[in-house]
Amino acid sequence: MISIYNAHPRIRLPREPFRRLVRLLLRQEKTSKAKLSIVFVGHGQIKPLNARFLHRNGTTDVIAFPLGEGRTLEGEVYVNLDQAREQALTYRTRFSEEVARLVVHGVLHLLGYDDQQINEAARMHAREDELLGRYWRGLRHHSMS
Repeated sequence: MISIYNAHPRIRLPREPFRRLVRLLLRQEKTSKAKLSIVFVGHGQIKPLNARFLHRNGTTDVIAFPLGEGRTLEGEVYVNLDQAREQALTYRTRFSEEVARLVVHGVLHLLGYDDQQINEAARMHAREDELLGRYWRGLRHHSMS
């Protein structure tokens, strides 16, 4: 089960393209059982999570929380839409594509990918690029900017 929540105070995104993206990602990673929540938030909502759980001051773009240890992949991914908008401008990409990248990044963390070491980060970012290139362009909703 994949749940998508629009918890940002102003921005609303269609849920289905992101839900389908996560399903395809899980299938590609050979994960058949999952209970995931993807939550779209803003700076004001992610800052307290970052401070409380990661002991970091300030904002961040995505935080993933694994919730289970059984055969079912369980977790929550919080995607900061304010940061995604800023990054889309910086990287000169579509806002929806940056959001998709952050969703994929968070789910990959739940699947055990890590980006703390240079070689692991390179592997994780290559996987993100591959998955987005393969799946996102066909899924994105035309009304998203």
